[in-house]
Amino acid sequence: MPYLQGWSMPAVAEVKLRDDQYTLEHMHAFGMYNYLHCDSWYQDSVYYIDTLGRIMNLTVMLDTALGKPREVFRLPTDLTACDNRLCASIHFSSSTWVTLSDGTGRLYVIGTGERGNSASEKWEIMFNEELGDPFIIIHSISLLNAEEHSIATLLLRIEKEELDMKGSGFYVSLEWVTISKKNKDSKKYEIIKRDILRGKSVPHYAAIEPDGNGLMIVSYKSFTFVQAGQDLEENMDEDMSEKIKEPLYYWQQTEDDLTVTVRLPQDSTKEDIQIQFLPDHISIVLKDHQFLEGKLYSSIDHESSTWIIKESNSLEISLIKKNEGLTWPELVIGDKQGELIRDSAQCAAVAERLMHLTSEELNPNPDKEKPPCNAQELEECDIFFEESSSLCRFDGNTLKTTHVVNLGSNQYLFSVIVDPKEMPCFCLRHDVDALLWQPHSSKQDDMWEHIATFNALGYVQASKRDKKFFACAPNYSYAALCECLRRVFIYRQPAPMSTVLYNRKEGRQVGQVAKQQVASLETNDPILGFQATNERLFVLTTKNLFLIKVNTEN
Repeated sequence: MPYLQGWSMPAVAEVKLRDDQYTLEHMHAFGMYNYLHCDSWYQDSVYYIDTLGRIMNLTVMLDTALGKPREVFRLPTDLTACDNRLCASIHFSSSTWVTLSDGTGRLYVIGTGERGNSASEKWEIMFNEELGDPFIIIHSISLLNAEEHSIATLLLRIEKEELDMKGSGFYVSLEWVTISKKNKDSKKYEIIKRDILRGKSVPHYAAIEPDGNGLMIVSYKSFTFVQAGQDLEENMDEDMSEKIKEPLYYWQQTEDDLTVTVRLPQDSTKEDIQIQFLPDHISIVLKDHQFLEGKLYSSIDHESSTWIIKESNSLEISLIKKNEGLTWPELVIGDKQGELIRDSAQCAAVAERLMHLTSEELNPNPDKEKPPCNAQELEECDIFFEESSSLCRFDGNTLKTTHVVNLGSNQYLFSVIVDPKEMPCFCLRHDVDALLWQPHSSKQDDMWEHIATFNALGYVQASKRDKKFFACAPNYSYAALCECLRRVFIYRQPAPMSTVLYNRKEGRQVGQVAKQQVASLETNDPILGFQATNERLFVLTTKNLFLIKVNTEN
């Protein structure tokens, strides 16, 4: 059984949702915020922020004992003075750098020295600036080269969208801020870059690549960059006007080719048109202005693709598919400016191919040997969200999407830092299992590596209706989740049996068994934070920190 012990300590600076923070996105971002922070550079060292604005550190001293809460830094501002503040947030950028937000809109970059070493550890503010509306920090990295040191960080806000009449009335903003010191002699850090992405859902996962050249996001709704420094209200006006405008181009497809039709400006000649075809890329320039450019959904025969100006003052482009029969869901990856015109004969053919899968009756012939799937027989944990998430990579220089992966029914579960020098891993449900993926930004052809599998975890976790936080050990030895109150569930990887065990049905000897365990906390306070290390689980409530020693040897 896991060993459980609890310590009392100064109260956590919990910030409850206000009446105007009523959407599901507010709940995802702030209501489910993890107030316990694990320093992945120094295992078994955790931090939280108390009601006095103190950064409190607790470190494992003995095998099952925590040292006393230790104040390492105190925020200079009075947290209670700001009415619309968010929870204070912290992220460990490197072994000697930390980014910190007080929840009022102020960002701190702090040099800490070597944390965990009392002789060299000293938290000093190196950058301190008001950055507008309150935000929380979701990721940061430290970049060091011969002449320049930089800190890149991702800030999340949920902001009011006055012109949104149909949706929630809010949008999600991700701000990518880079702070740099240009040379060794200078002591001053300055903001050198601010880029903003906008979307309509809080990302499940967002992280900057270790070299600072890109960004990866997993989310239900897609994100797009808006111009750096552009006023957001102006941008909203543009978005609304774009919705009213007709599509920039129309396109249709057959099994063999695609036809793109573009309305040309008056008095256009062929000299005004420049089109470049590449095997997986297209570029269209009209009168020296970039009209359309991007990566095509699939490959084309670029040497056989052509274009022509029609009499109706329109440009018609013919693209020959390399993969005949493949249906393209979009022309250019990530581009929403065109409209697909579906042929009625194509729609009828698709409907006919799917006819055998449908019926007007729920189960028209229950006596058949293999009846159709009955939705009434599905368990709740088999049902996925109707909308699927996507994994996108953005280039840090061009601010354009370079990779898009539709995750389909592969539900996002959690993220974990396996190697602090790499990007955080993310865990997805694959059928009944849970698979852990490690992003590698340097490997363009093999960007996501499967590094671990948790058998049946995808199915088991789906039955936990009250789950709040989900995590796994950096060495993949176990996964764990906790509910809003009291209970913690631990799922171990299969381990060899010390005694002989047989499967009664099959009569074969069982070599390995995966154990599941439940720990119950002796408190009625809600769980506010949850972190897993290779040997221990840390569970934070309002006034207590519980340490669960997970005995992975047996």
